[in-house]
Amino acid sequence: MINRVFQLTIVLFSMLSLSYGQDTNERTQFFPKVELSVENVPNKENLWVFILAGQSNMAGRGLVEPQDTVPNNRVYTLNKQGNIIFAKEPLHFYEPTMAGLDSGLSFGKALIKHIPDSISVLLIPTAVGGSSISQWLNDSIHREVKLFSNFKQKAELGMRFGTVKGILWHQGESDAKTKEAPLYQIKLSELFYQFRKIIGNQETTVIVGQLGSYSTNPLWSKINDHIKYYVSTDPYSGMINTQDLKDKGDKVHFNSEAQRLMGERFANEFIKIQH
Repeated sequence: MINRVFQLTIVLFSMLSLSYGQDTNERTQFFPKVELSVENVPNKENLWVFILAGQSNMAGRGLVEPQDTVPNNRVYTLNKQGNIIFAKEPLHFYEPTMAGLDSGLSFGKALIKHIPDSISVLLIPTAVGGSSISQWLNDSIHREVKLFSNFKQKAELGMRFGTVKGILWHQGESDAKTKEAPLYQIKLSELFYQFRKIIGNQETTVIVGQLGSYSTNPLWSKINDHIKYYVSTDPYSGMINTQDLKDKGDKVHFNSEAQRLMGERFANEFIKIQH
């Protein structure tokens, strides 16, 4: 009965959102106009927290479509004010003029199919486009976000609500433009050590997404080699393959279909690691 009421409420809010003026901007035309607060947050042991980190392909640049704004009563996120709301795309709010579809909601919806019904999922966005791994390690301010400090703040907030079960990481495009590309694996190892230190568990699952194979920059494949090597050295990490996924036409960012598939692959890899 509760699920039925929830579904009817979602339909009502979706209708209101779509009829709330006409947005002529293709990028934002289907962005949700209404946030739905989570009134009954589960107990900490029943709320699994996942932190989304990296640069633009984790922050999301795909086109948001109506299917991406249909929430699920077990998949939550944090808004800009740090309040728990039902997750709708786009999840990331740090770059409002560029925000788009990421893989978070599809990850959450895929994951809950494989975990007990008593468990809900909280997705915490921390990715910022254009950020390099050195900027994360150095806690640089990038696009008005102090990267590592923001991750720490959001992780600590997540730990107040639930249990951090994993970190989803997609980054490396910026490093493929610099002379630091050969050092990527070393820096990746250090950064994940620091992330896990914040969480207080060096066995926290970290799943890394490969860079897209559509780029004409040969260093992208080198970054992918570093990712593969790192994952081979860390038994609590995993990697998702993206070789078959397409870009949105700019040879940099994954398209909407790719983002949804990435979310499903992140979920499948997490389940595999847990088993």
